[in-house]
Amino acid sequence: MKNKVSFIPQEGGEAQPSRCPDNSAFKQQKLPAWKPQLTIATVLSSFFLIGAFCLSVGVCLILSANSVREIQIDYSDKCSDCSKLRENSSNWNKECHCAVNFTLEEDISGDVFMYYGLHNFYQNHRRYVISRSDAQLLGRNVNIQKSYCAPFTTYQNGTPMAPCGAIANSMFNDTIDLFYNRNSSIIQVPLLKTGNSWWTDKNVKFRNPKSYNLSSAFAGTARPPYWQKPAYLLDEDNERNNGYVNDDFIVWMRVSAFATFRNLYRRVRRARQFADGLPAGNYTFRISYNFPVTKFKGRKQVILSTVVWSGGRNPFLGIAYVVSGAAAILMGFVITAIHLKLRKKKTYFQK
Repeated sequence: MKNKVSFIPQEGGEAQPSRCPDNSAFKQQKLPAWKPQLTIATVLSSFFLIGAFCLSVGVCLILSANSVREIQIDYSDKCSDCSKLRENSSNWNKECHCAVNFTLEEDISGDVFMYYGLHNFYQNHRRYVISRSDAQLLGRNVNIQKSYCAPFTTYQNGTPMAPCGAIANSMFNDTIDLFYNRNSSIIQVPLLKTGNSWWTDKNVKFRNPKSYNLSSAFAGTARPPYWQKPAYLLDEDNERNNGYVNDDFIVWMRVSAFATFRNLYRRVRRARQFADGLPAGNYTFRISYNFPVTKFKGRKQVILSTVVWSGGRNPFLGIAYVVSGAAAILMGFVITAIHLKLRKKKTYFQK
């Protein structure tokens, strides 16, 4: 039977409908609801089960992270002569090379990734993070004077920078090649320059200006001050890996939240002697040193690493799970002790 609408009599004798909701279970919030009754058994079992689950997941993640093969080589001091040369900005067009030798005691099997790491380089400053023009990076013809790129927008003669902004201007531009010293021969390890960026970045967030060729698309613009090459010549070996869709540029434009970070630089191509990874032996990094770090007291390193199902060698997530699981189990024991103590005193929790 439907509820009738109530009316409130008025002074004029006319009845006005009431503003009160209908007397139904839905509108009066009387629908049946499940109200769990927490007991000591359900609470303790929940704490111990959650703790056991977190501990098991944490141990698996830590073991997985420890199984990653990784080698880190800091070349900040080993290339000190080049570092001193780069501290003077007037030497931007002078090349400087250095070599770093190292030895692999055991084979590194599987896919091998090469990263560059920076220390004490803060990319999380607000003015640095917003110093870019996303419209320009999409290949649109925009007025960068109205963007957040300042002071890296135009030169004194009015020529716009492409790309603009502090992030693009400070792009990591060391060139790193890897060589394998086998007996008396030196073999260059094949490295893949493409396929290192996120698919969404490569295909959605970055586009080159439309033109019949890339050099004409960037006509009327100039490279950022700290760049040695214009955007359309970043990769002279692969025309499709130039401009705003260059993988090294895209990876750099995804800024880090911490002062110490690493970015993917290359992947070892699994071919010929390196079909199964990197064999044990003597290797050499040949570095074209272009990125100065002395002024901000930074460090640079090259990392060779494998990956597993949980990612690279980063035990943080596993440790977080272990700590959470241990805290849950400890809390379960504390609640158990309190319950036993109160039960001896014949004191019970009231429902």
